[in-house]
Amino acid sequence: MSSEETHSKKEVIRKKMLEHQSEARIVRRIVLTISIVTLLVLIFIGGGGYLYIKSALEPVDKDSKVQKKVEIPIGSSVTGISEKLAESGIIKNAKVFKYYVKFKNEAGFMAGEYELSPSMEIPEIINRLKTGKVLQQAAFQLTIPEGKQLREIAQIMAKAVNKPEDEVFNQLNDRPFIQSLMAKYPDLLTTDILNPNIKYPLEGYLFPATYPFYKQNPTIEEMVVTMLDQSRKVITPYLAESSDEKITAHQLLTMSSLIEEEATEKADRKKISSVFYNRIEQGMPLQTDPTVLYAQGKHKERVLYEDLEVDSPYNTYKHKGLPPGPIANAGKDSLDAAVNPADTKHLYFLATAEGEVIFTNTLDEHNAAKAEHITNQ
Repeated sequence: MSSEETHSKKEVIRKKMLEHQSEARIVRRIVLTISIVTLLVLIFIGGGGYLYIKSALEPVDKDSKVQKKVEIPIGSSVTGISEKLAESGIIKNAKVFKYYVKFKNEAGFMAGEYELSPSMEIPEIINRLKTGKVLQQAAFQLTIPEGKQLREIAQIMAKAVNKPEDEVFNQLNDRPFIQSLMAKYPDLLTTDILNPNIKYPLEGYLFPATYPFYKQNPTIEEMVVTMLDQSRKVITPYLAESSDEKITAHQLLTMSSLIEEEATEKADRKKISSVFYNRIEQGMPLQTDPTVLYAQGKHKERVLYEDLEVDSPYNTYKHKGLPPGPIANAGKDSLDAAVNPADTKHLYFLATAEGEVIFTNTLDEHNAAKAEHITNQ
């Protein structure tokens, strides 16, 4: 091959390399340009979104002196409250407020008529709704004590709104009414409450507390919804705490009700809880007297041997495990004990006349304690 041909080939190769380098530079420029544009768009969108949310969380009018009356109905959801506040001009954006509330894990908003201003900050509005700082005073307060059964709660409700007790009690057990509540509280009121062995579906589900009502004669549904809202608020953390055990709301309220009915003021509820769990683990019947009385529909100071023969699925002397459902409502102490029982080997307990509770591990120990503290009374 001549030197001219060799030179010519080298020149062609050199030109091709230069062309490739030029193309590579162009591609790099295009990629760089696209990357810069994409980054700028993302920054613009992100910055715009941030500014939008920031603006939506600011007061509607920080200089406003206007006070507006806003009524939050009983049983309102966060969505409903957000929309009501936006319609009233108290917040800028209902959706942003709702997601802010969920992000901050805020809950426990109280019904009532509030006096709010467009100048209020979001945290101040939330605090006002949580603490119940309302414009008007409550028309009355409904106090449901711990350890009350549904019929007793019906008496309290009936007296508060001047209705016949039977009318209230019948509605509390009305099947269509129960089903409407189940649709509203699917996480709380499950099909467990429709078990044919259940005496009263709402037994144990109306949380003991003092409830303010802002009109003189609320409906039975309004009162029940208020109590169920509180029940859901209180027991949800306990269900999350006991997630490893996979205890259901119905089981939790049932166990808590047994603890509530057995406990005296001086009793260690967590030890009582441990006795129940220990007996279940060993396949022993719970043999708790309050279930026998509940089966009979009676209130007695002392359970007799003849009472133990009552034929009922609630009779824990005859049937092992938990009864079909709660036998009363339970307070936070009993709920806590049901989720966090003491670590013991106790299988028995008995209450003395002084209210002390004696825990024992064996039947012989229990009988000895019973002979000393009960038989000779």
